Amino acid sequence: METIAVVQESPAFLDREKTIALAIAMVKKAVKGGARLIVFPEAFISGYPAWIWRLRPGGDWSLNEELHTRLLNSSVNVDAGELDSLCEAAKTHQVTIVCGLNERAGDLSQATVYNTVVVIGDDGIILNRHRKLMPTNPERMVWGFGDGSGLKVIDTAVGKVGTLLCWENYMPLARYALYGQGVQLYVAPTYDCGEGWIGTMQHIAREGRCWVISCGVALTREDIPADFPEKDTIYPDSETWINAGDSVVIAPGGEIVAGPMREEKGILFAQIDAQSAVNAKRALDVAGHYSRPDIFNLSINREPQKPVVFK
Repeated sequence: METIAVVQESPAFLDREKTIALAIAMVKKAVKGGARLIVFPEAFISGYPAWIWRLRPGGDWSLNEELHTRLLNSSVNVDAGELDSLCEAAKTHQVTIVCGLNERAGDLSQATVYNTVVVIGDDGIILNRHRKLMPTNPERMVWGFGDGSGLKVIDTAVGKVGTLLCWENYMPLARYALYGQGVQLYVAPTYDCGEGWIGTMQHIAREGRCWVISCGVALTREDIPADFPEKDTIYPDSETWINAGDSVVIAPGGEIVAGPMREEKGILFAQIDAQSAVNAKRALDVAGHYSRPDIFNLSINREPQKPVVFK
């Protein structure tokens, strides 16, 4: 059995350096609780752009422009080493870290932001970088489209880890891509919450016969900085919780073993056994003996997609 930690904590909103420092502090707390795998929410560094669900896309151009500039400036250029201190924390404490972040592309135009999740190994090396394949609805106004290069399941010290972000988990073929690589610990950093979302996580645990770890965004009005433009209009003072979190850990087969953690901040701990995700497939293995490759098959393009190629 291994201890995992799901960090349901608000970032230092739109402040990259402070949020990374907070993440490192939470890693230390999780390690004290015995965690070997530590998971952070979607876009934890440096905050999910929740305003997109409250402003009309394309409306109030100046306000959207200002907010996007803040998001861009607080995002992470992974290739420039801006995540190195978190990687060093993983190495120091010998833990695996899964963290969502706003990633600023380090090549070509250097102006596109991606909704990204990274898996950092216990040696401090980034083992995988997955960019959200399809930003949802107004998210397309702030995030670029990812590709299949990060659609991987990674061997870690705690088991085989695969990740999909938020509503990517509603994409059957994306899920199947992880099932087909033998995912044991299916990690779903998300902004979604509520009974419907938790039901979806339970379905995935039943369908994939894997552990499902959903790490939700906890965000209150107090977390929004005082200088946030038009804060009182977008987030009225009558509102306390902007997003409730609902982090949850589900065993293969669908049983909830920890959480949901609703309208609170902190760390959700759980005990898991990665091997049980293998044993659970005796009766149902959708990418193995329960598949029909003579009728259905999935082809995945893992080539990185670039608009400019220099030869």
